[in-house]
Amino acid sequence: MKKQQVKLFSMVMVVTLALTLVLAACAAPVAAPAAEEAAATEAAPAEAAAEQPAAAGDFKPVWYAPAPHPYFEDVRKGVEAYVAETGIAVEMQIGPDWTQDSQNQRMEALTANGFNAFSVYPADASGANGLYEELTAAGSHIINFGTSTAQPTTASFAVATDVKVAAMRATEELIKAMGEKGNIINVLEVLEDPNTALRKQGIEEVVAQYPDVTIIQEVAGMTSVETAVQKVGDALSANIDKVDGIIATGYTPSVAIAQVLGEYKSKDGARTIHAVGIDTDEIVMQAIKDGVMDGTIVQNPYGHGYLSLLLLQYLSEGYMPKADVYFVDAGFAYVNQDNLESYSEDILAVTEQIKSELLDKYLEK
Repeated sequence: MKKQQVKLFSMVMVVTLALTLVLAACAAPVAAPAAEEAAATEAAPAEAAAEQPAAAGDFKPVWYAPAPHPYFEDVRKGVEAYVAETGIAVEMQIGPDWTQDSQNQRMEALTANGFNAFSVYPADASGANGLYEELTAAGSHIINFGTSTAQPTTASFAVATDVKVAAMRATEELIKAMGEKGNIINVLEVLEDPNTALRKQGIEEVVAQYPDVTIIQEVAGMTSVETAVQKVGDALSANIDKVDGIIATGYTPSVAIAQVLGEYKSKDGARTIHAVGIDTDEIVMQAIKDGVMDGTIVQNPYGHGYLSLLLLQYLSEGYMPKADVYFVDAGFAYVNQDNLESYSEDILAVTEQIKSELLDKYLEK
């Protein structure tokens, strides 16, 4: 396919996506208008938390994410399940942006309003530690979800997927599909996200083990699906005569790859291009079902939310982290056509297994 055709496909996908978002803003978690609405609603001044009753008793937990993102909506489901099962109220907030200053201001205000336990995705892996030191000195417990702050940290735990290992597994699966040779486009998401650097390292370490595999282009800065569709389309256009595989380790670029490759293949694109993504957007899962993408890495965002709140509850009851125990690996799965219908049960089983091990493996009195 000629470059002009691929660029045209990208433009068509952007227009199509825009119309879809207007007609069904609430249907797709990646919709930009929906994210903006969430930001407007949930990034209201932190003082508004004072108008909401804190959880009963001495345990007053908060779940805090720095900015709207589809991943956080999936994590929230785990938090909501915790609330439903325990009856303990949790203040849930999503901030306005990825800056540490915003997170500092809002979490300090929450502390002033009596909240004393925080499940947090840090906006900055290093910068968040100053905030954590301030809050723990005031008597609060903090647990990172989804990623970790730089060590040493006063956070008691990090409940997360081992993102570097997951990225390495995705890369291995892609290279295997390519026959262990060929050229890869590496599509990263937001460079400010502390997980992105780890994923980049993992991908590059695996590629270095295969002498016949090369990363021919790296693309980053995927702040929205529209931006990702444009950038992925441009990268495909620039490399259409030599690309053999595309890997994405972020939600929005995975959706964009599914969109762009789906259009390419629907127009009888002659080149075989393999692709592996991350997370479970319905567009990605349909692309796997249709053979447009080879597979995706499924994290355990439900566990990130549920387990982080349960650990905070145990800490409030007098349990303490065991020595040299910090990272709680919530697990992941590689999903392809073979397990497309059964993977969710596997992920829930992992969460239940970790839940049953918390008091023995991670905590002590």
